[in-house]
Amino acid sequence: MRQIIQYNPRLKDYAKKLRQNMTLAEVLLWKRLKGGQVKGRDFDRQRPIGEYIVDFYCKEMRLAIEVDGNSHDFKVDKDAERQGVLEELGVRFLRFWDHDVKTDMAAVIRRIEEWVDENEPTPPKGTPPQEGNGRGEGICPEERVGEVEQDLQ
Repeated sequence: MRQIIQYNPRLKDYAKKLRQNMTLAEVLLWKRLKGGQVKGRDFDRQRPIGEYIVDFYCKEMRLAIEVDGNSHDFKVDKDAERQGVLEELGVRFLRFWDHDVKTDMAAVIRRIEEWVDENEPTPPKGTPPQEGNGRGEGICPEERVGEVEQDLQ
């Protein structure tokens, strides 16, 4: 069972304001993260966690993604402290420069996909492998034809 990380409810309104005033890089990255476009993972934007708000967050993988721009140049110590506190809660981080998101989105998405692949949770021992969804997906077409022929007889 996944542990729920609490957050300060007073941050909810501020997070909403941040969502309404995202930087260009954040908007561009959000367009690529939303709707499960990256490895089927669900991301939230401007997500309160503990006493902080992260740019993007995938609860399932406990992954925070931060886009660092010029405003972060002067907050390196605060960012490191904030990240350390959240890592103690089990949150893991990927950080990208604003410039990289705007100029090389393919590399940013590739790195996120690599991280997801490298950190994919392994199923518990004894869990049978999942094939398809019960409608024939995941089964080789020749095998499916044989099943349909048997059902018709």
